[in-house]
Amino acid sequence: MYCSAACRQRAYRERRAAPSDTAQGLIEEVGRQVRELVPAPPAVFYSGVSELAASVGRLRRIARTARDTAGPGTADPGTAEPVMGEPGAVDLVTNGPVTEVALAESDFAALVESYRRELRVHCYRMSGSYDDAEDLVQETFLRAWRARDGFAGRASVRTWLYRIATNACLDFQRRTARRPQRYEPLPGMNHGGAEPPARVTWLQPYPDDDLPSTEEQPDALAVSRETLELVFLAAIQHLPPRQRAVLVLRDVLGLAAAETAAVLDMTVASVNSALQRARPTLRDHLPRRRAEWTAEADVREREILARYMAAAERLDLTEVATLLSEDITLTMPPNPFWFVGREALVEFLSVSLDPASPMFLGHWRHLPARANGQLAAGGYVRRPGTTVYRAQVLDVLRVEGDRIVEITSFEPHLFPAFGLPLRLPADR
Repeated sequence: MYCSAACRQRAYRERRAAPSDTAQGLIEEVGRQVRELVPAPPAVFYSGVSELAASVGRLRRIARTARDTAGPGTADPGTAEPVMGEPGAVDLVTNGPVTEVALAESDFAALVESYRRELRVHCYRMSGSYDDAEDLVQETFLRAWRARDGFAGRASVRTWLYRIATNACLDFQRRTARRPQRYEPLPGMNHGGAEPPARVTWLQPYPDDDLPSTEEQPDALAVSRETLELVFLAAIQHLPPRQRAVLVLRDVLGLAAAETAAVLDMTVASVNSALQRARPTLRDHLPRRRAEWTAEADVREREILARYMAAAERLDLTEVATLLSEDITLTMPPNPFWFVGREALVEFLSVSLDPASPMFLGHWRHLPARANGQLAAGGYVRRPGTTVYRAQVLDVLRVEGDRIVEITSFEPHLFPAFGLPLRLPADR
């Protein structure tokens, strides 16, 4: 738990220098981190595992790039863990329904850990924040540990954990009382002539490497991509907490009305009523056009991303402008900056990309990434007079056709979660 985003970012920056970006260097670094892991004290153990996860994420990104370059036929042989409601899902490490469960201390950690990834995604959908989702999963496991003696095995462990997680999210939303607002004009800044977009200050990106791959679960990935897209995450933040929980459990996870009612301690009629109110509100806050995810569209989006990164590195504002739609929207949660329209955005960028400007930010480098089922670019800046590129911003792009229609720019403290280093050397 950190007191603020600034404290969290500072903690990441104070970590040890990143290892080599080569696959062999990362493999050696992972081995070193594994050898240094100690299970106690818990805080040290958690810190070590977090660093290990960041290194593995970077190694996975390199492996994925190598696989994509090699072409078809190189799919991962593993099988992803089934999600709740899917055929083949199991309730424990053994097959079949739960009948008698003794959650002893020696078994508890291993048991709940197998559900961490899907619970983190669930908490992220509920909260819209990657950091808060991490904390809420920890809160879920703590509550589950305290309530383990009351678990009688009448429901699956997965359902039991989802119930605890959902209630932890609802309690969190009651404490924070978060509500989306509208961006407000800033003095002396041209934001464009359109209506200000919704401002969700706590919105954060989610790394695709935490989701099943296309080879592992093609159908589940499509559902995950649609319901993890940033526009969807921002839209459901407009729903009251209980309506949001009903919509996520029913429409995203596919629970029946009776199961949802049991999780939320509601009647089936109340669940159906909440869902009927939630769906129109959600539609009102989604963009009118939604991209179709096809192989051809994905290739085209990767080409646009490559052009976007190359143009920024060349400080070629004209090329950047050709990639933007006429009505492009750029927001920077949690910061108050926003722009609607190509003209306003290009005017904003021209100051920081012009080496002759007194507000010239510096020279850029980028690494590709994926967030929320969308293409993203991790941007690094080498400021004038320095030799190191430092993490600056994570741009998540929404592409329609051959134009970028939305850019959501996030602060760099989550780079390690995406397998991205916080610094790059000056040479290539």
